[in-house]
Amino acid sequence: MGAGHDHGHAHGHAPATGTAAAAYRGRLRIALGITLTIMVVEIVGGLVADSLALIADAAHMATDAVGLGMALLAIHFANRPPSTNRTFGYARAEILAALANCLLLLVVGGYVLIQAVQRFVTPAGTEGSLMIVFGLIGLVANMISLAVLMGGQKESLNVRGAFLEVAADALGSVAVLISAAVIVTTGWQAADPVASLIIGLMIVPRTLKLLRETLDVLLEAAPKDVDMAEVRAHILALDGVEDVHDLHAWTITSGLPVLSAHVVVSSEVLNAIGHEKMLHELQGCLGVHFDVEHCTFQLEPRGHAEHEARLCH
Repeated sequence: MGAGHDHGHAHGHAPATGTAAAAYRGRLRIALGITLTIMVVEIVGGLVADSLALIADAAHMATDAVGLGMALLAIHFANRPPSTNRTFGYARAEILAALANCLLLLVVGGYVLIQAVQRFVTPAGTEGSLMIVFGLIGLVANMISLAVLMGGQKESLNVRGAFLEVAADALGSVAVLISAAVIVTTGWQAADPVASLIIGLMIVPRTLKLLRETLDVLLEAAPKDVDMAEVRAHILALDGVEDVHDLHAWTITSGLPVLSAHVVVSSEVLNAIGHEKMLHELQGCLGVHFDVEHCTFQLEPRGHAEHEARLCH
């Protein structure tokens, strides 16, 4: 290390299971199997009962199946080891899968809304009693899938995308049952496209929220649970730290936040305790107060920042 260019690196350790979503691979497979089964059942039910709401829910199930498949494929790639060219491996594959899920959900939501409007113009004779049977099957299956994915959706955007898709399906099944009950009791056929509109409107807001979170990761925004002003304050509070600059925090993938900083330390303190002790104090500070998986620090003497090339900032 050249004089004035001391670099300190303090690294956390990745979870034993790999990325946050990896621990839920088996549960995603269960949810995928349930989704494919109910998709086929609802397609048959929609055709037999001539119900757009059931067909819409089946179409949503189809995108769920694709989304769950992509989530599983992304986990496979995301947990491959890093290489010299891809130093973080393929961890971002999970975020890309979440983005693809968002786009699929938006397409399905738009399709359902358009078809529902068309049904208002051209009503169909829907069999309400058959809708109830198939709607109940879909609801029970979706509730099982939600229970399976509940834990993982809090830890991984990838799993959360799958969870939100199944949740929208469960709400869709409820809408199907309500519209079926209305048709059976009143004969009002417009209840079917109304339910379809509700399904479409339930899909879009949740999808936009997930899309915003996914784009934050891709745009390397600071993790939502890491207050950068507080991080700076904690670093500056350490004995001997005079300043901190080029402070950055971002997320590689769900469960893998990263932080880097240039820390200006007085020469007296560095000479007294040494670089290694200073790095341990910095890592300990962030490790105790913030959930940051990987930290990199550059220790600098006073005035060093003035000589750094602009491209390094």
